[in-house]
Amino acid sequence: MKKSLMLCLVLVTTFVVNAQIKSPDEFLGYELGSHFTAHHKVVDYFRQTASALPKNIKLIEYGKTNEGRPLIVAVVSSTENIEKLELIRNNNLKLSTGAGNGIDLKSQPGIVWLSYNVHGNEANSTETSMKMLYTLSSGENVQANEWLKNTIVIIDPCLNPDGRDRYVNYFNSVVGKTPNSDPFSREHVEPWPGGRSNHYYFDLNRDWAWQTQIESKQRLALYNNWMPQVHVDFHEQSYNEPYYFAPAAEPVHQDITPWQKSFQVVVGKNNAKYFDAEGWAYFTKERFDLLYPSYGDTYPLYNGSIGMTYEQGGIRAGLSVITNDGDTLTLKDRIAHHFTTGMSTIEVCSLNHNKLLEEYKKYFQQELNTALGIYKTYIIKASNLSRQKKLAELLTRNKIEFAYGADKTGRGYDYNTQKEESFTVGRNDLIVNIQQPRAVLANVLLEPQTFVTDSNTYDITAWALPYVYGLKAYASKESFKGKYAGLEENKLISNNIDKPLAWLFAWGSAEDAQVLIALQKQNIKVRQADQAFTVAGKDYPAGTLIVLRVENEKSIKDVRNKVVEIATRLDKPIQAITSGFVEKGKDFGSNVYPILKQPKIAIVSGNEVSSLAFGEAWFYLEHDLNLSPSIINVKDINNLDLNKINTLILPDGTYSSYIGDGLTAWLNKGGKLILMEDAIESILDKKGFDIKKKEILAKKDEKPEPSKLLFKDKDKDDYEFAIPGAIYKVNLDASHPFSYGLGKIYYTLKTDRKIYEPFTKGWNVGQINDKSLMAGVVGKKVREELKSGLLIGVQDFGRGQVVYLANDPLFRNFWESGKTLFGNIIFCSY
Repeated sequence: MKKSLMLCLVLVTTFVVNAQIKSPDEFLGYELGSHFTAHHKVVDYFRQTASALPKNIKLIEYGKTNEGRPLIVAVVSSTENIEKLELIRNNNLKLSTGAGNGIDLKSQPGIVWLSYNVHGNEANSTETSMKMLYTLSSGENVQANEWLKNTIVIIDPCLNPDGRDRYVNYFNSVVGKTPNSDPFSREHVEPWPGGRSNHYYFDLNRDWAWQTQIESKQRLALYNNWMPQVHVDFHEQSYNEPYYFAPAAEPVHQDITPWQKSFQVVVGKNNAKYFDAEGWAYFTKERFDLLYPSYGDTYPLYNGSIGMTYEQGGIRAGLSVITNDGDTLTLKDRIAHHFTTGMSTIEVCSLNHNKLLEEYKKYFQQELNTALGIYKTYIIKASNLSRQKKLAELLTRNKIEFAYGADKTGRGYDYNTQKEESFTVGRNDLIVNIQQPRAVLANVLLEPQTFVTDSNTYDITAWALPYVYGLKAYASKESFKGKYAGLEENKLISNNIDKPLAWLFAWGSAEDAQVLIALQKQNIKVRQADQAFTVAGKDYPAGTLIVLRVENEKSIKDVRNKVVEIATRLDKPIQAITSGFVEKGKDFGSNVYPILKQPKIAIVSGNEVSSLAFGEAWFYLEHDLNLSPSIINVKDINNLDLNKINTLILPDGTYSSYIGDGLTAWLNKGGKLILMEDAIESILDKKGFDIKKKEILAKKDEKPEPSKLLFKDKDKDDYEFAIPGAIYKVNLDASHPFSYGLGKIYYTLKTDRKIYEPFTKGWNVGQINDKSLMAGVVGKKVREELKSGLLIGVQDFGRGQVVYLANDPLFRNFWESGKTLFGNIIFCSY
């Protein structure tokens, strides 16, 4: 009788709980896959399900997007695991620091993190996440119930809500009563900028390591608080492609362990078993490599996890589309495929959770005990304190340990000369010792040369941080650590002189530009030194900002307090001086101290423009400089008012048919035109523009070589013409204002073969030579083409200027030295 009563209570309780849980179809009011779901409804479904099942789901809101949409994850597991979730998480973090010897791995579940919809128009993923949540939490799937005893599953339903809603709102606004499967119908053709990117048009799947975007910063803070054993990044590719899952393609970074590679095979075989049973097409070991460190698969791999990308055919496929093979691919099909690999991955992780945890523990203990590679210590000199601080912030966000200063001299690889050189460690030099829990990530981000086994890589092949930040650095084979936790700074704010001749500010970073902007917003006139000078026994480099007291007191009251308030608020050193008679250089009455014009900036947007390039300029101006640029359409560039816009940025794009008399008239009156990447191609051979493409001359009697390309390699890049992304040293005219804060050298990322002839009239600010290649894959033919030429130039155009930037100095917003260059171009006069 008691047993019967207990059984009835269990059945009643189960019925009541299940009655509270709604399937996605029940909650949404339509069959999953028959309609795209707005993000707020997805969030509501996750919240409702978590509220109904608190013993099996913990919902975490980890932030908000630029447009205010919530970012959430659902942590799903068995009741027993959820009850001790914090203990499990803390034990897992101990394993990730190499300190997990006292943890019973048999009772510790593995953590599987499933990330959906990092690209907004790959919209099947978020729909799939709701089906995953329901299946794992409803209790109806007996196998899933067993798997969750050994695993914690973290589901992020949408990494990019702003981009996804941009796509979904467009699609839902144009789709008819019956979806049109014709790929040329408008529901399959997104308007600019498309839904792939976030609010600022950044590709969030390239931002894992750099964390320039608000979504990435918040997500990685949470990720590093859990450190899963397995991470899967769900994507979509062209709807004409079959499904892709791991194992990945070459090149695979040499620091990825044999275990990480072998477990990808285990997972892949389990996925294949289910796909084979359904007769679904798939491929592995092609196209999607494991090199660039800022992807959703490589970043977890470099942090001890099994990182994998899954790609379903389906970008812009809508609710249904006819493929090249004549088949009709539906959203329901795409959900089924992603759901199958998601469940299959959880299954194989549950069955192998002991081995996963053992290898995970071993991974971090080996990092502590055995330094990877040939370099044991990286020394980043304090050659530019502002950019070095930015580097320290990046390392901190990625949990990479570092310190400052050491009583040490030695020899190491000089990033600039590419030779073994002697070095002395200064007090503020940043020291990264590789013997630490995040050894692999630190080594990957700092190693001077990334070993690449295959040129057919999916992204850039060089990103060594000393080049990115434009800092003097050495890689040493000796192991030593810094002595100090922080910098030694002399933040002198001279406010003890009532009536100085002038106040001086440093120049050479985005923070310095913020000082200039703040002063100009107060209508304070700011001058800039075109040459170095010495006053009161202190040396000041070219670029130093100068605020003359008397000049400003004529129109502004209380100048002194305003200047000091700005310096204090922005935490920037300021030096007051009492005399303009300099010991070296030219006195302050000289014309080498021009007043800087306040920039009034516009950026061109629209179909002709690369949305990613536009987003980089937009984000830099708004977030790094706190400026509010005007966003204009390309058709309006011939109607500019110089009083409202004096600086025009044309990001990478195609503008040929819009370059007209109105634009040239604006230039002649004093406008500044900045042409970036392919925008230069739009003005070639147009009247008044002096830039010329460099002619690549064939050698005398040189005959074309027969093609060596084999048919089996038809889908691979021709290595001789490959340049997926390599770092070049640009030799600067150190006397030109564009070089302030950089000196004689600037490192650029080169992703194409375009190069230009040096000017016969004009300023050849940045050129390369046959020794300029520093790191990355560059084919033989491209090396020949890039032996010499112009990458950064400026010409006078009437009273205005045209600036030519062959490469993108704002690349993905993590190229910090490029920000210094771009700031000079925006603000500095000549």
